[in-house]
Amino acid sequence: MANDIFATLRTYLSKVTDGATSANEVAASVNQWVREGGEALKIKIEDEVERSVSKMGFVKRGEFEALKEEVARLKVTSTAKTSTRKSAPPKTSQSKSTSVKKSPIQKKTAKKVSK
Repeated sequence: MANDIFATLRTYLSKVTDGATSANEVAASVNQWVREGGEALKIKIEDEVERSVSKMGFVKRGEFEALKEEVARLKVTSTAKTSTRKSAPPKTSQSKSTSVKKSPIQKKTAKKVSK
């Protein structure tokens, strides 16, 4: 990469010395080249950070916030469904008969009566 920078600078220097371009044009070209290189470097760094962070099991804040909103929405929906079930009358089935089992052993308690 260092060779690319020096090669580019040598090319611009030779163009200026030959009179093919002005110093302002060279400065503008170098400035544009640096901006593009910086943008490419920024993208590479972001990609590498994202890969490393995902390997560690972390998520982006935006993804976390979206998930948090989704969970909140599901809770509201679940609560609404639960409240409508509670307000609806229970279904009764006449074919089923419920019997109450009595305990086989019942203790009798004696009460003391005071006079």
